[in-house]
Amino acid sequence: MGASLNSGASGGGRRGRRRARKAPMSEINVTPMVDVMLVLLIIFMVAAPLLTVGVPIELPGVAKGKQLEAKHEPLTISIKANGDAFIAETPVPLNELVAKLKAISEQRKGDDEPVFVRGDKGATYGQVMKVMGRISAGGFKKVSLITEVEEGG
Repeated sequence: MGASLNSGASGGGRRGRRRARKAPMSEINVTPMVDVMLVLLIIFMVAAPLLTVGVPIELPGVAKGKQLEAKHEPLTISIKANGDAFIAETPVPLNELVAKLKAISEQRKGDDEPVFVRGDKGATYGQVMKVMGRISAGGFKKVSLITEVEEGG
């Protein structure tokens, strides 16, 4: 009626030591990888809208309207307050704007894609109309103006 303890003298200790060793783990834990992927997804979702802004200009506000969707990367022309024009982020003198736009129009092979015009709030109506006239002369027929949505309007 007593307890017996295995002292390990009979060879049972060797087997006990072998069992104490752990076999190598053959499974891959995907939880840390999923965590990293979710963090990267959130970072890219936050950063993506910030990458679309080119030339820093202050857009005028208007009431919310219909938005156009482009088939591929839209052509954006920006006009700063001093009248400087930019195709995407590249500055272009007004006298060279028509030639560059014709080259882009030929490269797109008649795509009826709109050109987006971002005019600074401080740019005059005349400056914006000069650029829009050159866009039309460059072969683009659909011109859309980009604005900010007014608060409370």
